Amino acid sequence: MASKSEQRERLRQERLAAERRAAAGGRGRMIVGYLVAGVISVAVLIGLVIVLTSGDPATDEQGNRVDAPELAFISQESGFDHGYEGDGREGTPPGDLEQGDLETAADEAGCELELDLKDEGNTHLSPGQDPPDYATVPANSGNHNPEQQADGAYLDEVEPQYYVHSMEHGRITIEYSPELTEEDQLAIKGVFEEDSSGIVMFPNSDLDPGAVAMSGWTNLMQCPSFEGQATIDAVRDFRDEYRGAYNPESVPLAF
Repeated sequence: MASKSEQRERLRQERLAAERRAAAGGRGRMIVGYLVAGVISVAVLIGLVIVLTSGDPATDEQGNRVDAPELAFISQESGFDHGYEGDGREGTPPGDLEQGDLETAADEAGCELELDLKDEGNTHLSPGQDPPDYATVPANSGNHNPEQQADGAYLDEVEPQYYVHSMEHGRITIEYSPELTEEDQLAIKGVFEEDSSGIVMFPNSDLDPGAVAMSGWTNLMQCPSFEGQATIDAVRDFRDEYRGAYNPESVPLAF
């Protein structure tokens, strides 16, 4: 039979063993808690990233984007951007003008001028009314949305119903095929940047591959390809000839 001292020692060892098991269990639960908290934190961060990157772009009370890049030169005072993304790429500064006569410059660049076209109308579309089928690509006149497109350069294609209204207020467009090389796109962007007022610039997938076009109210210039300085001169000359020509009091020009 065990002595009292032996019994006390046995009980003490059993108590110590129980305490060790309890301590080990507590550490295990703490580690699991840390792991669960870490997983939850990562999930929250992933959720925030998804919300920030996949949500609609921030807009003001008029529906205009508030994140337009500086080099897009989007002028909210001139109209609405309709949520289109601004083109913030830095254009290539153009060289000096070599040919200042529009008809000569267009001929040298292989561009076709279509001037004094038939006015297709200038009535505002009613809410929910479909825009008309414009007679030309790009459009040059016609009934249009009452909210005109804001001056600026855009990466998204702008619907004709918006930029036609801009042209009614003296604006012109610079349009190019999305298949135009990046180098050539930036050369045209450089022309836009040297004097951006009264211009709406954007890609147009309805143009032939590699083409460049400009439009003003009842006036067009179609260039089947980009021919370097010759095309740049033609774009400048069309700009200087027809920007503000139809409705001059509406366009605040820089010169």
